[in-house]
Amino acid sequence: MNAIAEIFPTLMQGLRITIEVLIGSIILGYLMAFIAGFCRLSKNPIIKYVTIFYVEVFRGTSLIVQLFWLFYALPILFGIELGSDYMAGVLAIALNYGAYMSEIVRGSILSVAKGQTEAATALNMSRFQRMRLVIFPQAVRMMLPEFGNYLIQMLKATSLVSLIGMGDILYYGDILRGNDLSQAPTVYFLVLVFYFVMALPLIWLTRKMEAASKKGVAS
Repeated sequence: MNAIAEIFPTLMQGLRITIEVLIGSIILGYLMAFIAGFCRLSKNPIIKYVTIFYVEVFRGTSLIVQLFWLFYALPILFGIELGSDYMAGVLAIALNYGAYMSEIVRGSILSVAKGQTEAATALNMSRFQRMRLVIFPQAVRMMLPEFGNYLIQMLKATSLVSLIGMGDILYYGDILRGNDLSQAPTVYFLVLVFYFVMALPLIWLTRKMEAASKKGVAS
């Protein structure tokens, strides 16, 4: 118990960074998902194929490598400074998961029954009106369960920012383990507890999103 009492306050120092990275990653990640998802459906070949390139690169390479590229390689090779380690961490997580979630956006939109589009066309709706009023609201319900799952995935991914020196929970856990190797089991048990407790509200939200998605989608 004494060891836990000593370790707990130190890990708490990293809680703020973990939450900040998570919130930033969620906002930017979902934004990228919708932008890339809609761009994949564009009739403009340049927009479409540039988006496909982005999606395939970020889905086909490691998030850790992407993080190192944004934090280390871009400034060295191209002189591009992202401004802070926070921005590099958030951008890496958001671009990675945004690429995965963009396929959910695209697939959900394409899954809406063609009859819905035909009915909206018969009512003389423009393409934008069809998407905004008929297709998109139905597609969003299909997206909800998978979007909820990615919330939890992004929480777990925040632990990677410790690799670029950000003072998150895992960063302080590694410091404690380095200072006293015998405490490693206790340290990483508490790190696990921290992430699990933070995941609980996200798990609850995911279940709510799954329930909402079952309330009816036209087929």
